[in-house]
Amino acid sequence: MGMSGSGGGSKAVPYINVTPLIDVLLVLLIIFMVVTPLKPKRFKTLIPEQQQNAPADATPSKLTLRVDILKDSKLQLNGEDFGTLDNTGRLSAQLRTIMEQREQQRVTKFGTDIIEKTVFIKAPESFKYGDVVKVIDAVKGAGASPVGLQVDALEP
Repeated sequence: MGMSGSGGGSKAVPYINVTPLIDVLLVLLIIFMVVTPLKPKRFKTLIPEQQQNAPADATPSKLTLRVDILKDSKLQLNGEDFGTLDNTGRLSAQLRTIMEQREQQRVTKFGTDIIEKTVFIKAPESFKYGDVVKVIDAVKGAGASPVGLQVDALEP
């Protein structure tokens, strides 16, 4: 910090040297610019494309697994009853059996083994989030990955 006098007065006027402050700020700016692209991405969201010419009576693939949560808290796996929200044991046991069978029937595409483990969960919008999470936990515990969520009335 330097002192400079102005005019003929005896008062000293402080002079702040800001060069070191600017140097520190530039170094911090460079550090943040280098670190920002390395920041991990937590969620990968895949949004399906809407089909323009989809047939109206298209039946889902035999590999597609869908868990429906009905309004009376019953669970269905591809149309068959498999317990309730309070007891997801039958559902997870059945899914575990299906996933083990699929492990043995690997499909090789493009030089890699593909095991279809996708499960879709459909629940009415009026259900509590915690109830749907119970089903998600049961499905993930059975070995399903990824888990897709569907809700009623997706159309605006």
